[in-house]
Amino acid sequence: MVLQVRSARLHVMLWRRAAEPFAGAWALPGGPLLADETLGASVARQLASKVEVRQLAHLEQLETRSDPSRDPRGRTVATAYLGLIPSDLDPVLPEDTTWHPVDALPVTAFDHGSVVGSALARLRAKLSYTNVGFALAPPTFTIAELREVYVAALGYEVTATNLQRVLLRRGVLAATGEHTASGRAGGRPAMLYRFASPTLEVTDPFAVLRPPTERPGRAGGSVS
Repeated sequence: MVLQVRSARLHVMLWRRAAEPFAGAWALPGGPLLADETLGASVARQLASKVEVRQLAHLEQLETRSDPSRDPRGRTVATAYLGLIPSDLDPVLPEDTTWHPVDALPVTAFDHGSVVGSALARLRAKLSYTNVGFALAPPTFTIAELREVYVAALGYEVTATNLQRVLLRRGVLAATGEHTASGRAGGRPAMLYRFASPTLEVTDPFAVLRPPTERPGRAGGSVS
């Protein structure tokens, strides 16, 4: 499956099935493993029919599903992969494929809605202890823009100040030395940052991103 932050919301790429079972329902891109290919080659082949594979900033194996009843046609074992596309790209999709907000999924085929849930849990956990945000953010960004990406992916508020403090402390972010242009109302131009590494790294194995608490006078999530 492929996830991307679009218009400040996390979306998943789905295609509408034309044939039974589940004709008309939305499904994750996928298909059978050919006799002469590896899982990695199969994923690349199937994704290539929906999106430009080179636009994926990160791809990893998510899980294997083996419930005997997941496919009404018979026993089917499926291995799911999770791919991430940066928010500044706008892939051209086939007519039968579109983006759906993960918090407003349509009726999905097989157990694909549950697979999306597993992907969200994996992504949100990795945002705590790795630099995987690089695969969702554009190449350069302000802290306010990065906060928007994190809020969309996490599904709850985080403060820009806390996010900046923690990610800089871990060495995840690097200042580019450039600033945004001043707006019509003036004001101080914002510093532009980038991720220090464009590949997945564990930055703090014990870190946890927490949703906002219900204590009065306190707003926004926290990172430790």
